[in-house]
Amino acid sequence: METLMLFHALLLLCGLSTAQLEPDSNSKIISHVRQIRSQVGDTENLTNNQQTCKQGINTLLREMSASLAGLKVDMEYVKKDNEAKTKELDLIKQQYQAQAEELISVKVNANNVENKVENLRREGEVNRVAFSASLMDSGGGDVGPFNAQTNLVFKHVIANIGNAYNPNTGFFIAPVRGVYHFEFFIYGHGHASHGSGAALFKNGEHIVIGYGHQASLGVNGCNSATLLLEVGDVVFLRQWENSRIHDSQNHHTTFSGHLLFTM
Repeated sequence: METLMLFHALLLLCGLSTAQLEPDSNSKIISHVRQIRSQVGDTENLTNNQQTCKQGINTLLREMSASLAGLKVDMEYVKKDNEAKTKELDLIKQQYQAQAEELISVKVNANNVENKVENLRREGEVNRVAFSASLMDSGGGDVGPFNAQTNLVFKHVIANIGNAYNPNTGFFIAPVRGVYHFEFFIYGHGHASHGSGAALFKNGEHIVIGYGHQASLGVNGCNSATLLLEVGDVVFLRQWENSRIHDSQNHHTTFSGHLLFTM
């Protein structure tokens, strides 16, 4: 600033040395000096304004830096918060996936249990095999005598669980491989020439016989057997030759059997 004022003073002296001393020279000099002072004041004002502007810019820059720093902190917080929420969402997805898989497993187990129950029910139905029947479906009377053994058909069904006995043929057909027990009771009126009896057969093989003979009154022949049967084996009774068998609505003569256990 001092250098600038010195420069303007030298210009003033030079002007004085070359100018003619006219009557109004003093006033011109005074005017010129005032002009120089005005310019110097303007320069000082400009300098002050520049300093003020510079200070304002620095202040603004500091505020912007502080704002940027705060914004950076906020962004870091938001970033960490988003990462935490992402991890939480991934955990929820994993839990949901695990629950979905567990639900599928429960459904599969439920289906397996249901299938097992159904199989057990069916096996139970198959394993429940029992029958009992008497010889005549209605009325009463004697059957026989015959010159040869004759198949007996027990027509009156008392029970037929599992439907293994056929009242039209008199055959019991084994539905499953297992051990079965059979028994039969044969009744007849006493006669001097004819007894009362029948034999148990398995697939045409004679197993046991039940036979009774006396001249008067009633006579009974009975027997039983436990057999190991394969699926489809046939068990039935044959009336013994030259014998008489009686039955009535009292069901004297019966044939029964049931499954003991499967094999």
